[in-house]
This record gives sequence, structure tokens and C-alpha cells, in this order.
Amino acid sequence: MRPPGSGDITVTQANRKCSAVTGSTRKIKDNAADWHNLMVRWESLNEDGFNIAGNLVAIRLTRSQSDQLVVVDESSSPSSAPSQQTGGAAELHDECCKLQDVIDRMVVVVKKMERLTASQQGFQDLENFQFGLEGRKCPLFHSWTGKHFNESSCVLLDSFSQELKLKQTILQELAHTATSDLCMVYLSCWLHQPFITPQTRLTLEALLLETGHHPL
Repeated sequence: MRPPGSGDITVTQANRKCSAVTGSTRKIKDNAADWHNLMVRWESLNEDGFNIAGNLVAIRLTRSQSDQLVVVDESSSPSSAPSQQTGGAAELHDECCKLQDVIDRMVVVVKKMERLTASQQGFQDLENFQFGLEGRKCPLFHSWTGKHFNESSCVLLDSFSQELKLKQTILQELAHTATSDLCMVYLSCWLHQPFITPQTRLTLEALLLETGHHPL
């Protein structure tokens, strides 16, 4: 699919410089689509991770309750305690491994976002070289310059990088948290993703609108 308005261009003195970067225009539009696809991928992983984290919390709290019952009843059935604890630990370990796998895939997503941001920085550097600090006279699409695209990429990358750090912390804490209230806080943080704000989603939507992926 070709970008809107990317048909044959009649080169005049007025648009000569703008027409020289049609290759960059195509790549920027592809980058915008990649941002969208990566965000969709992230949301899918976030849902998978939330389900696993919920299982992990359920096992952890059940094991905590069982440990308390064992302390009370160990005199009546001492032989059953070790097997119950071993089984719970194995389940806990399995869920932790599953959640770590989700986070590893999130790391891959963020690394791809870093490459997109580096690519966008390259376009801005090229624009600065071609047009100077005052920037281009005509926009690449509707109204944005290379600087706008670069700033949007940086906003998106920062949001997802911070969210990834939070999820890594949640994984470290969940398996060792026996308090149900604190577990619910961690689960809520995982689900609602406080670092991926409405502004983050608006930034992506503005990027898609500007590049023609979504109609104005």
C-alpha cells in the first residue's frame, strides 16, 4: 500500500528538497505500522502474563494457608507436610518460569522499539543535515517534521521501557509475597500498566493519523 499523496511528484524549485526524501517518507510510515504491531503484541503478552501471575498468586496464597495449617496440625499428621510443601514449590516454580518467559518476550518487543527509535533519530539527523536547524519547509505527511516523529518514538519507548522494569520487579516480588492485599496490588499494576498512560496511546494514535494508517 502506497502512502497517501505519494504518487508521481512534479519536481519544481519549491518542492525539490521535499521530493528528495520520499524514501524516508516510506520508511517512516513503515515504522509507524511497526509501532502499532509491537503495541498489539505487547498487549497480548500483557494479558498472558496477567493470567499466569494470577495463577502464581493463587498458588502462593494457597501454599501460605497450607503452611499455617501444617503448623497447627503437624503433630497429628507430620508425614503429609513435606509432600504438600514440595508440590506447592514445584507449581510455584513452573508458574514463575512461565511468567519469566512472557517477560523475556516483552524484552524482545522493547528491543525492537529501541531499533525503531534509533531509526527515527537517523531520519531526524538526515533532515537536520539537509535542511538545517530551521527544518523542512513542507511536511512529510500532513504537518509533522522529522523532529515530531522522533519525539513521538522517544515518548513511546520510554513508556514501554519503564513498564518493562515494573513487570520485572513484579515477577521478583510475587513469588515471595504472602500478603493477599499486596498480591492484589501487584496484579493490579500488571493489568493496568501505570507507565502506559492515555497519553502514550494518544501518541501512537497521532502517529498513525499523521502517517495515513488511520483516516483523519
